[in-house]
Order: sequence, then structure tokens, then C-alpha cells
Amino acid sequence: MERSHHQLKVWQEAITLVTDIYQLTAGFPREEVYGLTGQMRRAAVSIPSNIAEGAARSSPKEFARFLMVARGSLSELETQLILAEQLGYAQVPDPLANRVRTIFRLIAGLIRSSKGESLQR
Repeated sequence: MERSHHQLKVWQEAITLVTDIYQLTAGFPREEVYGLTGQMRRAAVSIPSNIAEGAARSSPKEFARFLMVARGSLSELETQLILAEQLGYAQVPDPLANRVRTIFRLIAGLIRSSKGESLQR
């Protein structure tokens, strides 16, 4: 079962980001399981989920709207990563920080392009 969004580099990177976040938060203090750990995991999962949902919509305008939601979740996650570092829960590895930056760029490019052309289904 392959969908059009499976071919999107941004979706693939976002899926990897979820794995990275789950691994990073596994080492957080137990008392954070319903706090920062849960919030970070939800924000991370929201990114590829919204990309997929937007890609399944019927118009480029709707796709762009879901990409903006994904970008909002990515901004939340970026903030939470900063908090995790400041609280001493983890050091954000360079590959993870680079992946976040890459996803921001890819989402921005897709938002621009979705305003002018539809996603191939």
C-alpha cells in the first residue's frame, strides 16, 4: 500500500524525525512521561501525519493548509528540544538539529509549490 505522500522527501524525513524523537525521549526522566516526553512525541507524530492528510486532500490549497499545520508542529517540537536541552534532559545531536532544519526548508518549498500546482496522485 503506497500513497503519493510516501514519495515526498519531507514525509520520509518527518517519519525519521519521529523515530529520532522517540529514541531521544526514551532517556528523559520518568516523571516527564506525561509532560515534555508526551508533548514532544505528539508534536513529532503530527508532522508526517499532517503532511499525509494534506496530500490526500483534493486541492493544493487544502494541502498547503495541512503543510502549515505540520510546520506549526515542527516549531513546537523545535521549542521543546530547546527546553529539553535547557532542563538537562538531553543534548540534541547535530543530525537531529539538521533534520529539523531540513524539514522546515522542505515544508516551505512545498507550501510555495502547492499554491501553484497540484500534487500528483
